[in-house]
Amino acid sequence: MDVDVVVVGGGPVGLYLAAALLPQGISVRVLERRQSRDLHSRAIGIHPPALDALDDIGVASALVREGVPIRTGMAVSRGKTLGVMAFDGVSDTFPFVLALPQFRTEQLLEARLRELDSEALVRGVEATGVNDDGDHVTIEIQRPPGTPAGATSFSASMVVAADGARSTWRGLLGVPVHRKTYPDHYLMGDFADPGRHGNTAVLFLERDGIVESFPLPGEIRRWVVRLGRPAEDAGAVDLAGIVAQRTGILPDAGTNSMLSAFSVRSTLALRTVVGRVVLLGDAAHEISPIGGQGMNLGWLDAWALVPLLLESLAGRRTDTGFTQFEADRRRAAQLARRQSEINMLLGRPLPSPLVRLRNAAIGAAAATPAVNAWVARRFTMQEERLHSGNSCRLTGSSSRNCPG
Repeated sequence: MDVDVVVVGGGPVGLYLAAALLPQGISVRVLERRQSRDLHSRAIGIHPPALDALDDIGVASALVREGVPIRTGMAVSRGKTLGVMAFDGVSDTFPFVLALPQFRTEQLLEARLRELDSEALVRGVEATGVNDDGDHVTIEIQRPPGTPAGATSFSASMVVAADGARSTWRGLLGVPVHRKTYPDHYLMGDFADPGRHGNTAVLFLERDGIVESFPLPGEIRRWVVRLGRPAEDAGAVDLAGIVAQRTGILPDAGTNSMLSAFSVRSTLALRTVVGRVVLLGDAAHEISPIGGQGMNLGWLDAWALVPLLLESLAGRRTDTGFTQFEADRRRAAQLARRQSEINMLLGRPLPSPLVRLRNAAIGAAAATPAVNAWVARRFTMQEERLHSGNSCRLTGSSSRNCPG
């Protein structure tokens, strides 16, 4: 089957890219290995720049209707408020961070994609080989036993690999990576919201390690605790106990609806453009989940990539553009990684004297309007947007000449 663009990976980044390309007259197929969507909630925070990008493809309003707009963040230690950060000045269109479970975000993106092309998403296929002849890329695919027969290969002018942090395509392309591991381990879970903090995100900066708390739709609240070792077999009762020990708030373990443990690493691909194949999102840069930047960074990757794909498919020379794209997105990933490292550093256990020093510094920063506003922009990725490089608004544009 011949198409303009094959997107490998039907997660939030791959779905977004396909939905951005189809209205421009580009034929797209999204190849997804999973037969059904994973309902286990992972990422939950959607930042204002990403909402602007999602608005371009017509899904932001649906996301906002279902999500919880977090307009305020608060830092607390030993029951005392250290500072409050408001997001009302970070964006004219979306002055908040939207909290919505990733699986629901993906469902809404998939629904939009199917509106545009009911056959665009192809499930149950896995790429087993790739051949780039300089003009087209041929992808050999494999279908699980017992599934209906179909095409055994796809040929495309361009391929975008958005197949996640454990990307198969990095290996197929022989792309080296730079990995870092960290001494940070986390346990998180969703419980009925006790109703103390409304729609405010709360960071409990305690001596034994940070506790993060975020509102979710359906009167649910997510709790994330920092641990000094992998959580292993910890359960909902264990998580609730740690939260209570550090914050004085005891989530009802009987209401737990999601539980997950993770250790932190970062992975940066040393190349993200290889011939006519582009690595995108977590396949190009895996960032610590602390700070909620990974999914948003992937959307901004895709948002910046769209004009280049349109130019390439229109037959224009794009060598310089792709080189600049690769450099810009690497800088953005490095910035996001540094931010996540700062976030993790602030949440690590400290002896009491250093806790007091850290808390005093946070309180002073929060009380300084200019610093408070700058931190709010950094936290919501507004500064990163300046480097995304996409001057083409997709809404209302219907030709491959959008970049011109």
